[in-house]
Amino acid sequence: MKLAMLGHRPVLGVQPTASHGPSGSRTTALDIAHQLVDIICDVPRFLVTPLLRPWHRSWGATREEVEAAMPGDRLLPRAQYRCTRAITVCAPPEEVWPWLVQVGVGRAGWYADDLLDNFGRPSAREVLPDLQDIHVGQWLPWIPHPSERTAFVVDSFTAPEWLLWRSPNRTWAWRLVRLPGGGTRLISRMHTLYEWRRPLVLGTVLLMEVADFAMMRRMLRGIRDRSETDHRRGARGTRQALGAVAGRS
Repeated sequence: MKLAMLGHRPVLGVQPTASHGPSGSRTTALDIAHQLVDIICDVPRFLVTPLLRPWHRSWGATREEVEAAMPGDRLLPRAQYRCTRAITVCAPPEEVWPWLVQVGVGRAGWYADDLLDNFGRPSAREVLPDLQDIHVGQWLPWIPHPSERTAFVVDSFTAPEWLLWRSPNRTWAWRLVRLPGGGTRLISRMHTLYEWRRPLVLGTVLLMEVADFAMMRRMLRGIRDRSETDHRRGARGTRQALGAVAGRS
């Protein structure tokens, strides 16, 4: 069932609902070691990203995807930072959608550099049923105790086709395009407004101009890998069930 929510935007400042952590996500020393390795591998990308700005802002996306309209395009017309990135997922949109719905600190994580963006807690590697009740105005925190400046809110969506998150100076849109053969083209677009009069604006600039590409690349791949793994498991389970039925006939 599609949920058309365009045009119903929440008022920033409502209190976030209680968050839930991924089941079985207790952080171990091995988890931290893996997360350190991920960051070390991303350090070269952090360093060269400012030099490759035209390239990384459209990483993985076709020219048509970069030029196409996306939800939220008109909300921040003076945004200095805009990127459109994409990846192909060998799973249908309805199997990719749940991974987007459950993101956030204290929720399923962000599927990227967990030591940096999820406080060392491993991002979920399974779809969590208790985090699938998406609604307009829902908070997607960046920190354990979020405010309107440290969380996205769900602005609008149509499941499982597109989703728009926003904060006071940022919009983040997702589009899931069904491909022939049952796959998905997952497209992400972010706009960020550099608010030069705010005291922490340099931190925002550093985050977007240096860290965003490496972490967004890792997030897209994280969603792809999780979706494809679940899809293969489902297909294998279906084959096994059909085999069992055939064996009894």
